[in-house]
Amino acid sequence: MKRGLFKAIVSFISLSVVVFSVSLAFIYKNNLIIGIVLLFLGFLGFVLLKIFKIKIKSTYPDILFGMIDNGILVFTAVLGSLIAGIPGAILGGVAGNTITDGVGGIFEGHLAEKQREKNIKTERTALSSCLGKMTGCLIGAGVGLIIVGLINLI
Repeated sequence: MKRGLFKAIVSFISLSVVVFSVSLAFIYKNNLIIGIVLLFLGFLGFVLLKIFKIKIKSTYPDILFGMIDNGILVFTAVLGSLIAGIPGAILGGVAGNTITDGVGGIFEGHLAEKQREKNIKTERTALSSCLGKMTGCLIGAGVGLIIVGLINLI
């Protein structure tokens, strides 16, 4: 049991360092480029799931949660920044995160219920939930920023 938690913490820290470092390298690029980079980093999560032999299907609820969570969060933070600058972005992020956690939780729980109904075995461990949610968050933020970047091009 402790070994699983250790793997989850090490994976979390490793992926966080990669995400932070790569994000820092692209921070002054436009939203479209940053979105593509985050989307790529999200697919890195799938690689880690495969490396740890975690069935991707069993992490669908976590991935869906993360996609909804950060996908919508991007828009609330951007909207807040347009209305009130940095404080607006922070407030948009905080309020958006609260709302998206609830919405994401609804869909995560619904998908988990559907999987149980269909007798799909899920591996809800610290490692699978961590990697699933991080993967979904990166993909959701990537898609959100790509959309914002495309809107800015119009």
